[in-house]
Amino acid sequence: MSIIVGVLALQGAVREHLRMIEACGAKGIAVKKSDQLSKIDALIIPGGESTTIGKLVIKYGFDAAIHELKRKEIPLYGTCAGLILLANRISNLSGATDKREPGEKAAVPPLLGLIDIEVERNAFGRQRESFEADLEIPIIGSPSFRGVFIRAPRIESVGPNVEVLARFEEKIVMARMGKILVTAFHPELTNDHRIHKYFIQMIKTTASQRM
Repeated sequence: MSIIVGVLALQGAVREHLRMIEACGAKGIAVKKSDQLSKIDALIIPGGESTTIGKLVIKYGFDAAIHELKRKEIPLYGTCAGLILLANRISNLSGATDKREPGEKAAVPPLLGLIDIEVERNAFGRQRESFEADLEIPIIGSPSFRGVFIRAPRIESVGPNVEVLARFEEKIVMARMGKILVTAFHPELTNDHRIHKYFIQMIKTTASQRM
């Protein structure tokens, strides 16, 4: 089965995701125009700056097109900023708990609202507080997965149809709702292909269900 995975190429770690997709035996394409979405079997929204990506999603008409992917049950995967954009709630919009630099204004990213989660942005600190940690993720098996956290969000709460797949220090950092997968960390910045393989298996399962 030939699988084509699009990576939203407005900002962020696009090349890294494409590298992982190809390493997993699928074809990856950089999606720069909304009409390309009709040619893919799944879409990854990469990490980057969530407010910038969100504004570009609206400016170039991706918001309605991505909602249409959800309606058609096309698998979606959001990493870091992509997780934020797919969420339907942000807990720290006021900036009261947002870990910002002194004097920095809290910009609000537009949300696609496609997965029933509430997120906190920059939950582990800013750029200089980036870190790596070993994560136990049962759905991909052993050994532990080395998660790369860069200005990472966390999932504060989930709806009844959301499956929690991984935690770090009791904070939810990976979840799935139906055909939508999200991670607060960056698996594309590692040499471990297991999470991308899991997503591609989601795509194959979805495709077989349509037949």
